[in-house]
Amino acid sequence: MAEVTAQMVKELREQTGAGLMDCKKALGESDGDFTKAQEWLRKKGISRMEGKAGRVAAEGLVGSYVHGGKVGVLVEINCETDFVARNPDFQELVKDIAMHVAAASPKYVTRDEVPAEELAKEKEIHMAQLRDQKKPEAMLEKIVVGKLEKFYETVCLVDQYWVKDDKKRIGELVNEIGSKIGEKIAIRRFVRFQVGEGIEKKSEDFAAEVAKTMGQA
Repeated sequence: MAEVTAQMVKELREQTGAGLMDCKKALGESDGDFTKAQEWLRKKGISRMEGKAGRVAAEGLVGSYVHGGKVGVLVEINCETDFVARNPDFQELVKDIAMHVAAASPKYVTRDEVPAEELAKEKEIHMAQLRDQKKPEAMLEKIVVGKLEKFYETVCLVDQYWVKDDKKRIGELVNEIGSKIGEKIAIRRFVRFQVGEGIEKKSEDFAAEVAKTMGQA
């Protein structure tokens, strides 16, 4: 059974609004799996999102943000009704998330989208590093769990800390606005463009470049 740390309990509480002891029990019952722990809380009627979990969010907005003509973002945020899509708080949320994506450059919306092979590779890299550091073999799995949490914070939008408030995750922000408005809100997808991204840029040998410059002097 995976060890349930105080940090894990804190994160689950922030995501669900459930009490500390309920979160600790949910993680224990779910072997440390956050998705299963959230489901456990919902089944027990403990999570504040219980009433919204089964609803369909098929309305919403596509928001955009362009920074300095160099970075552009499109993001789709869903809600349950067209009425809420016109709500100023919802519209502000869409704008904030588009700006966040431009700044933080996530790769995925949620952990479920991370390819298994990428996750396995990340784990393999951390295992190799820990073995090089002579860490006890019995501790490796526990240490790697923490390392993977940091990995998720880097690549998954809902796990990232909001660029406007580094104490609040994007997932918490979405839940907060959803609770305020009274509807289920979900980030469906996003795309981020950056000028020159993916293009192999020409690079010259530095010494040759200096020589070329001196020859022109």
